[in-house]
Amino acid sequence: MLPPTTRRVVDNSSAVANARIRDRTERRLMYYARNPELIDGRLRELDREWDIERMVETSSSTLSLAGFVLAVARRDRRWLLLPFGVSAFMLQHALQGWCPPIPLLRRLGVRTASEIDAERYALKALRGDFGPGARRPGSFRQLARQALEAASAS
Repeated sequence: MLPPTTRRVVDNSSAVANARIRDRTERRLMYYARNPELIDGRLRELDREWDIERMVETSSSTLSLAGFVLAVARRDRRWLLLPFGVSAFMLQHALQGWCPPIPLLRRLGVRTASEIDAERYALKALRGDFGPGARRPGSFRQLARQALEAASAS
């Protein structure tokens, strides 16, 4: 069976990489729970953050184009193996959520769109966008964790 689109990269990433990404997000949320006046700026940053799909699509397209250009420029059809291999890995990524660059990108902290959205909605909850109950008293760690868990559940 094919994994759901929203979970396929996370399910195929190491537990260590997933935990590191979640911990970084939680630490950022604690910071913004302490500094709510900075939340709007962080939300603008999140709008510009590239997710892992965009990174993989951009790098694979670049490699494929390079293979085609080199095949034509050097008049050597062996360069066509590069776009062929990249296409095979992209198919594997589309179906399973894994391809060779994924483990490296995850170790570097590149997040999925769902992970970015979870931070976005957690920040909005901390800011009070979803009503006064969203900003309950408690430690900054508790606030960050609750906001992230609520955002991740949706």
